[in-house]
This record gives sequence, C-alpha cells and structure tokens, in this order.
Amino acid sequence: MSANGSSEAGCRSEVRLNNNTCSSQKELSVTASVISMTVGILSNSLALFILVKSYGRARIKSKASFLLFASNLVVTDLLGHLINGSLVLLVYSSQKKWETFDPHRIVCSVFGASLVFFGLSPLFLGSAMAVERCIGVTRPIFHSTALASHHMKRLLGLTWLLAALVAVLPVLLWKPYKVQSSRSWCFFHMEEPRDWLDVLLPLLFSLLGLLALLLSIVCNTITSCALLLARLRRKHHCRSTSYHIEMICQLLAIMLVSCVCWGPLLIHVILLSTRTKEDPASFSLLIVVRMATWNQILDPWVYILLRKAVLKKLFMLLHSCWGTNSHAMHRWHQSVHETRNIGSRSSVCRSLSGAPLPDTAIKTIT
Repeated sequence: MSANGSSEAGCRSEVRLNNNTCSSQKELSVTASVISMTVGILSNSLALFILVKSYGRARIKSKASFLLFASNLVVTDLLGHLINGSLVLLVYSSQKKWETFDPHRIVCSVFGASLVFFGLSPLFLGSAMAVERCIGVTRPIFHSTALASHHMKRLLGLTWLLAALVAVLPVLLWKPYKVQSSRSWCFFHMEEPRDWLDVLLPLLFSLLGLLALLLSIVCNTITSCALLLARLRRKHHCRSTSYHIEMICQLLAIMLVSCVCWGPLLIHVILLSTRTKEDPASFSLLIVVRMATWNQILDPWVYILLRKAVLKKLFMLLHSCWGTNSHAMHRWHQSVHETRNIGSRSSVCRSLSGAPLPDTAIKTIT
C-alpha cells in the first residue's frame, strides 16, 4: 500500500515533466471501476433471473435449498457491486480528499465495513452450501426429515449476521477503519504503530475466511467422492443423478473461484498482521484486494454457464468429438427426463449406508 502511495507522490513530483500522467492514471482507475461495476451488476442480475426461475420450478427439497442459498449469494454479490462501486466512485469524484468530504470518517467506516461484509458473506454462503449438499448426499434421510426450509433460512440469516458482526467489530471496539496509503479505499489498520486489537481484527477476518474456504474444500471433496462411489457401486439407475451433478459442478466452480480470488488476500493479510518488522504495508495488498473483487464478477457466471442445459450440450459436444459411449449419453437423457418428473415419484437411489432414500418431493418451498 505504501508503494502505491509513494508512486502517487512520485507522480506529483514529476508533474512538471508530464502533467498528463496523474490525470491519465486517475481516469484509468475510474474507468476500470465503472466497467467492473457495470459488468458485475449485469452478470449478477442475469444469474439471479436464472436462479429465481429455477427455484420456482424446483420440486426436489434438496435442490430448492441449494437454489435458495445460491440466489442469496448472487443477491449479496449484486449489492456488493452497487454499494462498494458507488463508494469508490464517490472517493474518486472527490479527488480522494477524505478530510474534505469525510471529516468524521463516517464514509471510511462504511467503506471498510462494506468491504469486509461483502467479502466474508460469499465465503460463508459458499461453505454453507457445501455443508448442505454434503449432508444431502451422504445423509439423505436426515436431510429430508430434520433440515426443513425454515432451518435453511435461519442458517442463511446466521451467515449474514456473522459477517455483519465481524464487519462492525472495529467500530464497536473504537478501532475504526483507516484510509489506506493509496487513499482510494479503507481497510483495517495495517501499518505501525499498532496495538493488539489492530493485529487481532484483520487476523479474525482472514482466519474466518480461510476456515470457510477449508470447510468448502472438505465438504465438496466428500460430496464428490460420495457421488462417484455411489455411481460405481449402484446396480440400478439413479433418477436424481443429473441435478446432483449440476449442483456439485457449481459448488466446485464456486470453491475454485473463491480460492483463487480470496486466498491471496486472506493469506497476505495474515502475513502483514504477524510481521515482526516495522515495514509499511506493501502495494501488493491493493493488488490482492482487486483480485478479490473479481469473485463477485465470476460467481454469477458459474450459475449462468454450469446449468443443466449447458452441461448437457457440453456432454453432447464431448460425445461427438471423442466418441463417448452412446449408452452413457442415453443415461444422461434418461436422468434429465426422470429428474423433471421426480416430484411425483419416490427416488430409487440408495444412500451410502444402503438404506433407500425417502421421497423428498415437495410441491413448493416456503
């Protein structure tokens, strides 16, 4: 971060040589922010339309629960683009003069809390979705009897509540967010001098985010292995296979996107918080923050591209290119067709324990 600040100072000192450098850098930053905000809003709006439409047609309880979490994840990303993007544009439109437009540091506190909340919320929601799918695949009887729709909604509210608590904790503890060296955003106090709270707060943020990623990795791995073993062991065709495959593909993609986008930031914050030298925060912090913002842009494309219809076309393409066994193609078509009618029939799949799955069909999810 300080490197970015020093580069801006160097830009001011070299303004005599090239008086267009600083203004061009500012225009480039504003343009990039506007493009990112626009693409994010359009992508999340399209994904939300697809998920809401799928949720209205869902006749399987486990699929409806998954779509409920996925829809709220997209809504969270959409609000994150709107709020954070508006704050960024406000900062640039005010020439980064925080002392002028934010003398009481209210905007800075809102900015920092918004970044933390809309950063942790997708990670928490992704881990909750992974846990729900893991239980639905490995313990289907417990999932259908004990995890009702109101339980899913309570869990959804708890994830938002936990993210909000972490976001407002610095303000409650009188350790407000600080304007960073680039003067374009606010975050935890990452520079010296600092006390134990200044170290604890960013560590709490990073550790909770990494814990959510680890939980997603473990649960998605268990779910994928369970589905693979069930497919290899069963003798009869499983009528609910296609929607399981669709959801696990989406979960794995979400997990991959979150790890790539958020992993560097979470690890970097831990390294900066636990460093022993009194070196200022580096410019690389701003780079990893910008990487993290791409999570909200890539998340909706998981639901746009990894839908059942798209997966079916991809399967057909692979079949035509590599000559996949026609019997496997027939099984895919049969699975898709029977999944649509599963609301009126009991599933013939068997759980890993060998017990028959209950009828999880419902007409509506309230």
